[in-house]
Amino acid sequence: GYSPLANIHENQGRFTVMDSPLSESSVLGFEYGYSREYPEALVCWEAQFGDFANVAQPIIDQFISAGEDKWRLLSGLVVLLPHGYEGQGPEHSSARLERFLQLAAEDNIQICQPSTSCQYYFLLRRQVLRIWRKPMIIFTPKGLLRAEAASSPIDVFSGGGCFRAVLPDPRVTDAGRILICSGKIGHELKAERDKRGDDKTAVLCLAQLYPFPKDELQAELSAHPNAKKVIWVQEEPGNKGALGYVRPLLQRLMGERHLFTVKRSESASPATGSVKAHKLEQEALIRLAFA
Repeated sequence: GYSPLANIHENQGRFTVMDSPLSESSVLGFEYGYSREYPEALVCWEAQFGDFANVAQPIIDQFISAGEDKWRLLSGLVVLLPHGYEGQGPEHSSARLERFLQLAAEDNIQICQPSTSCQYYFLLRRQVLRIWRKPMIIFTPKGLLRAEAASSPIDVFSGGGCFRAVLPDPRVTDAGRILICSGKIGHELKAERDKRGDDKTAVLCLAQLYPFPKDELQAELSAHPNAKKVIWVQEEPGNKGALGYVRPLLQRLMGERHLFTVKRSESASPATGSVKAHKLEQEALIRLAFA
């Protein structure tokens, strides 16, 4: 069939889309090896759902996260993991973000969670243009593919923009409350703020979790010196997601201000299996962020 991305201009690079068998460990291992042999290529492997990375965990643990430390071997492999709480049940919600953050150290991998189409584009573009190669794990929910809030104007893609590890909130200039989050929950928080007519709550979205963008985030926090409440908001349960990783880093940036957190209750399962329970949890989560 015809693929627009394979026909942009005559001298472009090769663009190929392949459906792989449901043998995640073998396929991800192949893609890792391919990225080693062809470092100039943008090699992406996408799981049907982020949870499917579980079956490829040996490749992630032993090669993607540790290959540089063990053998000084670089790879620019991109692992795309659908991740987000959208009421689809425990096996189709969480890509186990917390596991990847535990594997991150010594600048070995990049862990990103873009929430707009242009940031996704600039992130992949950055991966190709950088002169060095590091594996990158990208977490995005499937729902943002169709969400108007995640769309970007065409001119943004060609206007000389770049990936931003921290997305500021241009709507609020002197906040009394700052909500810090990552992923699609940022769109939901902004929608709730607009619904309330709240002009004193700023929503900052971390599009990159590791390496942690402390300088960029510090600049955004400093832009709101009168904010008495700073809250980390996440969709995941308290024993999962980025909370354990970001809490000490955020607290260090805030100095004497206390960091509040809003999250689901700790859970053995990544998510509830009930659509109705999910909806109630999500509504309570967003309401608590503004309490």
